[in-house]
Amino acid sequence: MTRDRGVELCMSGLGFGLIGLMLAIVGQVICSALDINPVVVFDQARPLLDKAITLNSLLDLQWHLLVIVGLLPAGLVWLRDGHVRVDFLYQRYPDRWRARVDLLGNLLFALPFFALILPAARAFLQRAWTSDEGSRNGGLADLWMIKAVLPVGLALLALAVLIDTVRLIRAAR
Repeated sequence: MTRDRGVELCMSGLGFGLIGLMLAIVGQVICSALDINPVVVFDQARPLLDKAITLNSLLDLQWHLLVIVGLLPAGLVWLRDGHVRVDFLYQRYPDRWRARVDLLGNLLFALPFFALILPAARAFLQRAWTSDEGSRNGGLADLWMIKAVLPVGLALLALAVLIDTVRLIRAAR
């Protein structure tokens, strides 16, 4: 499988996550309006869902899917130079100067941010895992599954920034 094909498959999967997010929103609104709760009940506990899909679990799912479809592709967006920028500040400068400004931004802001946030994200996941965290109000169970997205997504973004920083070092010379 080529790299581009892998990226396209990943983005398609995240697109399905966005569809899942929209379905969770619509399902929760309809079930809430019709006063249907729980929505589905299972005979046995299921991973993440426990023994039922409730209005609260649909609400939890919306927030978590939003984080998944927003955070996981962030590294790809960074590498494709599609992130938010303030280009008007330096658009008239030559490529070498732009690379220097971007490099300075990565070194002063992005890399220190990741040095602080990655250990915190790992600890966040560790607490959820060791406490077997679940929603207290009938929402999702096994929240460590979803909270694992935070350190993974941030690590992928940090890797993208690191790759970009190496590229900028070469371009700034």
